[in-house]
Amino acid sequence: MTAGAVLTVAAGVVAGRLASGNAEPQFATGVVFHDADDDGKWEEGEKTLPGVRVSNGRDIVATDEDGRYRLPIDDDTILFVLKPRGWRTPLSEHQLPQFYYIHKPAGSPELEYGGVAPTGPLPESVDFPLYPQREPETFRAILFGDPQPRNQQEIDYITHDVVETLIGADASFGVTLGDIVFDDLSLFESQARAIALLGIPWYNVIGNHDINYDARHVRHSDETFERVFGPAYYSFDYGPVHFLVLDDIEWLVEDPDGKGRYRGGLGEEQMEFVRNDLAAIPDDQLVVLMMHIPLTEVHDRHGLYRLIEQRPLCISIAGHTHHHEHRFITRADGWRGPEPHHHIINVTVSGSWWRGAPDERGIPHATMADGAPNGYSIITFDGADYTLDFHAAGRPHDYQMQIHAPEAVADDRSEPTEVLVNVFNGSEKSTVEMRVGRSGEWTPMEHTLIEDPAYRAAYDLDVSLADNPWMDLPEPKASTHIWKATLPKDLPPGVHLIKIRTTDMHGRTHTGRRAIRIEPAPMPAE
Repeated sequence: MTAGAVLTVAAGVVAGRLASGNAEPQFATGVVFHDADDDGKWEEGEKTLPGVRVSNGRDIVATDEDGRYRLPIDDDTILFVLKPRGWRTPLSEHQLPQFYYIHKPAGSPELEYGGVAPTGPLPESVDFPLYPQREPETFRAILFGDPQPRNQQEIDYITHDVVETLIGADASFGVTLGDIVFDDLSLFESQARAIALLGIPWYNVIGNHDINYDARHVRHSDETFERVFGPAYYSFDYGPVHFLVLDDIEWLVEDPDGKGRYRGGLGEEQMEFVRNDLAAIPDDQLVVLMMHIPLTEVHDRHGLYRLIEQRPLCISIAGHTHHHEHRFITRADGWRGPEPHHHIINVTVSGSWWRGAPDERGIPHATMADGAPNGYSIITFDGADYTLDFHAAGRPHDYQMQIHAPEAVADDRSEPTEVLVNVFNGSEKSTVEMRVGRSGEWTPMEHTLIEDPAYRAAYDLDVSLADNPWMDLPEPKASTHIWKATLPKDLPPGVHLIKIRTTDMHGRTHTGRRAIRIEPAPMPAE
């Protein structure tokens, strides 16, 4: 469809929306330009950019040969530019991309945490500055799941546990995958200031703890988020990859006098944006969907499935559940694509919501209910290929598993001795093997769905202690990344080394070690 045809369709959509109110459709226009003098204003002599896409949250048009666009709007519209490859948008002092213009002439309704102040009349020209930057085929991005601080103290945990260790990391940008905070939206800016220490652009996904719970309409549930971060869904290109940020928090107010509730949902207006966005993305370009609630928990997900299931290059990433998991969505969930869809549920920065006993730094250990530590991930893109690396907070980068075995067993034991390993970034496509001693044979371990025994012990200890000065851990859940095997029965007395080797879905290998004592049977009494 041509840009002119899209404009015609867009005008019809808004005219239909406004018809019941007898209001005339309104249009915004402006240019996308190379801001050569870095002042944010289009001035004579500055080059305009044709072919750059701009959206009103539903319709998308490409700028014409003069770099100009025209889009229909109403009195609650966010206009935004879809950042193309090789260009960056302005950044705020907190490294937040400034790629949007909010048009709310009357401002947001009155809300506990405040929304957008009245923006006044629509400017004659809403212009978007861009700046050229190098974007190679291979690059990395940092992914934060659910930092979710309740207060400034927990923002300090995030700063010390994760941010400080990442300063200087080789990453092009970062993304928080929702639950930026824990209901107190006044903390948005403080957390952004802390993450800004990384010195890279930082994008944000809205989560269920980032919405205005006092909103009386779904359209007003994102007002504080919009004030700080901009639109709740949008897309951009970086290098050869297309990133599509989704808002899958649907706010429902079924009783006008009662409290609202949320569910996983996308809604028709956002789905129209997604349809229009993907229509311009070639099939050989990798598409990465980023959301908060896992895709399989979104009630209207099958409409999205229809848009992506024939794309050979598409993955999705979420947070929300406070465990780390690789899901492969199949026909059992209504997926019709030729191959299962890879959906990543990302490790959370807050782990188990900053619960558990504090470590020597005073930071709760916050182990997640699947036995994996709190932390973050780094995803590396190379053309259409990608690899995801799990990073445990406060641990070296090669800490990728925890091995569970007894400290000591008798050499005349009659029952088998089980060895378990929790491979934090493991999946059904991983292989895990065990070897005992330096020259023993590698034997495959069996993938199993059980609780992590160390986490179960920590949880049981928490709940057994009276008057804990810390918040108890959440109940254990079955982990999707545990393997088991049996220790050989013929090991002689002494100290033996158990070695674990795992190969992930990308062919990369990690190892772990644990020592175990085999004790001789006691001598019979004379």
